Amino acid sequence: MCPEPNLASVSEPRRPASVVVVGAGFSGLSAAYELVLRGYRPIVLEADSVVGGLASTFTIEGTRLERFYHHWFTSDRFIIELVRELGLEDRVAYKPTQTGMYYANQIYRLSTPLDVLRFRVLPVADRLRLGLTVLRARKVRDWRELDHLTAAEWLRKLGGERAYRIVWEPLLRGKFGPHADEVSAAWFWSKLKLRGGSRGKRGEERLAYLRGGFAALADELVNRIVKGGGEVRLKDPATGLMTENGRVTGVVSGKGPIHADAVILTPALPIIAQLMKPHVDETYAERIGAIDYLANVCVILELTRSLSELYWMNVNDPAFPFVGIIEHTNLDQADPAGRRHVVYFSRYLPASDPMFGSSSDDVIRFTVPHVRRMFPDLGPECIRAAHVWQARYAQPLVVRNYGQLVPSQQTPIGGVFIASMAQVYPEDRGTNYAVRDGRSVAAVAGAFLEAHAHASNPRT
Repeated sequence: MCPEPNLASVSEPRRPASVVVVGAGFSGLSAAYELVLRGYRPIVLEADSVVGGLASTFTIEGTRLERFYHHWFTSDRFIIELVRELGLEDRVAYKPTQTGMYYANQIYRLSTPLDVLRFRVLPVADRLRLGLTVLRARKVRDWRELDHLTAAEWLRKLGGERAYRIVWEPLLRGKFGPHADEVSAAWFWSKLKLRGGSRGKRGEERLAYLRGGFAALADELVNRIVKGGGEVRLKDPATGLMTENGRVTGVVSGKGPIHADAVILTPALPIIAQLMKPHVDETYAERIGAIDYLANVCVILELTRSLSELYWMNVNDPAFPFVGIIEHTNLDQADPAGRRHVVYFSRYLPASDPMFGSSSDDVIRFTVPHVRRMFPDLGPECIRAAHVWQARYAQPLVVRNYGQLVPSQQTPIGGVFIASMAQVYPEDRGTNYAVRDGRSVAAVAGAFLEAHAHASNPRT
């Protein structure tokens, strides 16, 4: 990784080239930060009023929380290295957490190998096969051998029909709905491998969270970008590209045109496709725009009491409309006095679903009765506040052979590069891979600009 930057040495640009980064999520911020280290003064354009993308935050009683739940695994080396580089390591808290499942009106802990052996819903032989599934998944060395398989095919083979039907199928259907049978085995393998590798010596899951929320990391990245001579412009969306002879010359923003020798695009691929469509072959624009995404509706309840000891609860009940219940304060105690318990309820759904785009009041009225059905003793007096956040592009549809659909970081337009969530494959979305891909695309863009500079002035 790059060494700690000497901001005094980069306060004056070493190169005249201008770079625009579209999107101030962690891919965009990491790309801009890396560009500053390389001597450029990037301009970051963000349509939202805050930075962070899906890891952006809001404030409740002086505490900043993610709009959509986030954590790190102990194996998330790219973001952990960035945190160390920025001098924020002392703010990272590592904590053992509990994972479980809601099934047949009961909550089961499934955090350790011993918990799996005690999972009486399955016969003993199936419990053993379920436990071995993660171990066998970790032995797969090349995800490409799984890309042509669906998760359903692969999981049935590993753990048997009964374990698939009770444990895995409800999760796939709860998240991907009608697309569940086409989800890639390689993607599911990556999730098992990642979660299975974030363990302590006794087999317990260990997760990490940055005190002060992910906003603290985003703020520090913005600080480094600005100190290095760059800009981060909020409420200023990119609305188009400018090109000449197959090469980018600038970006049209909400506030007017901006000259650019290179552009890094980090939004969802359908948005990128619209920006690029007037300037590329129709087939290319259609191909990258064809990757579909699920939306997400996330309900956050502030409660006076805890729901359970679990941090992460998978809901294997098709009648419950949320696939996951994440009790954030079982990972990070946002209220040291223990008076406020923060719980996320996550629902993935097609953008055509009537719930997506509904008012916050309607979503809350829909949600609360379902939560009380699961937790009957949660009376109205237990709910202090509720918040609703929605995201149109929350989860790419990672179908079988998805590896063949992923576009390269380089595009047909000279000087235009892509670092999008949909390219994080077979890994799942997350800030760790956003940091990795943001920094790597900045290196690619920097190499392009260096080569162009030398071609324009061979004596340099």
